[in-house]
Amino acid sequence: MEAADNFMNDLRALITDAEELLRASADQAGPRVQEARERAEASLRAAREHLQGAGAELDSQVRAHPWAAVGIAAAIGLVAGIVLSRK
Repeated sequence: MEAADNFMNDLRALITDAEELLRASADQAGPRVQEARERAEASLRAAREHLQGAGAELDSQVRAHPWAAVGIAAAIGLVAGIVLSRK
């Protein structure tokens, strides 16, 4: 689950960075630049849709199995607490 959270955070950061790059290069001209911008925008749309789909899937799984989600969260919290308490 932590790997999925890290992936989602990385994907959000990538989308944010790509949007910022597209805004910064908005005044650039040329057919190759325009083609690259169009591909980047299409990739961003696909990434956003994937991120929203994954969020919806996670939400539906938690709603379908709330006690399992609570148990997993508690186990992760317990393990994190044990690891962090060791110095």
